[in-house]
Amino acid sequence: MAIDYIATYLKYTDDNECPKLFHRWTALSCLAAKLGRKVHFRFGHFNIYPNMYVLLIGSPGTKKSTGIKMGAKLLGDTGYDYFAAKKTRQEKYLTDLAEQFLNKGKDTSDVDLILDNLTLDEDSASEKSAASNKAPAESFVTADEFNNFIGYNNVDFISILGELWDYNGVFDYRLKNSDSIYINNPTINILGGNTQVGLNSAFPPEIIGQGFFSRLLLIYSDPSGKEIPFPLPPDESLKGDLVQFFSDVEDKLHGEMLLTDEARELMKIIYTKWDSIDDPRFEHYSNRRFQHLIKLTMVIAASKLSMQITKDVVIEANTVLTFAEQLMPRALGEFGRSKNSAATHKILVFITNKGMATFKEIFKVVSQDFDKREQVIEAINSLLLADKIAVQETNSGRTIYLPKKKVLFDGEDGLVDWKYLTQEELNSY
Repeated sequence: MAIDYIATYLKYTDDNECPKLFHRWTALSCLAAKLGRKVHFRFGHFNIYPNMYVLLIGSPGTKKSTGIKMGAKLLGDTGYDYFAAKKTRQEKYLTDLAEQFLNKGKDTSDVDLILDNLTLDEDSASEKSAASNKAPAESFVTADEFNNFIGYNNVDFISILGELWDYNGVFDYRLKNSDSIYINNPTINILGGNTQVGLNSAFPPEIIGQGFFSRLLLIYSDPSGKEIPFPLPPDESLKGDLVQFFSDVEDKLHGEMLLTDEARELMKIIYTKWDSIDDPRFEHYSNRRFQHLIKLTMVIAASKLSMQITKDVVIEANTVLTFAEQLMPRALGEFGRSKNSAATHKILVFITNKGMATFKEIFKVVSQDFDKREQVIEAINSLLLADKIAVQETNSGRTIYLPKKKVLFDGEDGLVDWKYLTQEELNSY
């Protein structure tokens, strides 16, 4: 009898301080990596594959590294060996992908040696054709310090990773020495960790308008609040169940995943009804949201060892994604906001913490952050328009501002069902 993969994984990783939300997305990422291109979803003229770019975002105390390392170790114990180096250079990473099936198991530390083993540019057309006959080039980036992998303000590398997210065919890359390498059907999964400050230091603000950012799933969590000074060793029985599950995935899941009629109709409704994230920084993500959802339905169907995407799978995937999306603005902090956004956020925090505030009190707190009184009024009005605060007149005629607590969707439309999340996850919102 097949196990409930996600539930079993959450139980296996329970005895530590890493939030369950991080463990959930680690479990999903590891399964996506295991699937590679073994399964696909037909989407018009192209195929969608289940690979995902996931960044776990939180303070240094959220134990992101714990979650990522536990998932990577378990996946490695199943025989998976397409892990990328945690620290690399752009050319080294791409040549490793090109070389993967030519020199499997050989030392590839020297880029020049790698290139010597590749036939380059003498006959580009034939080389590109030959590359197309190779197996897909797979890579799973498990970098608990993602900045070590991506570097700092490396716009070119960021752009390439964005392109590789859904690449179909042979990727042609020209090296600095003008040689070309060919990578067949690159299949990249990313599971990285970062802080809000780390995002600001690694990425230039303009990345928000680029393709890579729209392909990222930013998973934010505060610390779990658990205090476990001495975690217990892993439960070998649960580990055995998970290793067997990954073996079953390898044996049983191949080919095209199909939607049931009910699932297809529900996906159509989600496509037309879903509201974008209430933050202009996610405009490009919103345009790509449906593809993210398709990928996630594939992974969740696979978690049940099924090649069929059912209505229940769609609801579970949409629930998990919707919950993550409601926390995504927190992941960015002030990254990519407008000039006065930090001060506007300061107003919101002040009102939230105080419970209510007058304009005089607000002005006193942020008077050094704005040039004019009118700018403070504009900031307050922007918070009102964004439905983040409320305004009220007291009996004495004073105007006060109140926090407006956001609540989870009630799920009455049937598109989400919070039963798919743990109570710890729901309490973290």
